[in-house]
Amino acid sequence: QVQLVESGGGLVQPGGSLRLSCAASGFTFSRYAMSWYRQAPGKERELVASISSTSGSVNYEDSVKGRFTISRDNAKNTVYLQMNSLKPEDTAVYYCKREAITSYWGQGTQVTVSS
Repeated sequence: QVQLVESGGGLVQPGGSLRLSCAASGFTFSRYAMSWYRQAPGKERELVASISSTSGSVNYEDSVKGRFTISRDNAKNTVYLQMNSLKPEDTAVYYCKREAITSYWGQGTQVTVSS
């Protein structure tokens, strides 16, 4: 069955960096666009970044442009989110998602940016 497992979250000080990973299994990873979303307490889930199946196209939410980088390794069935210059407002649970008519979500990983 389809599984998406996020990792790499944690507590980091403002200005710090984290790298999230999402390991995929149960489907042909290289055929699907993938995305990272986040949900802060009391807020709706929002799209952070997306990447096409071949990495030829990437998109970012305005507030993370220049700070976050989405990438993927189709040989490892993994999508990444490199997060630099983190701000307290980046605090949220981060989820990866397979973008398709039938979408799948991971369980999420908590990112907390605080001094």
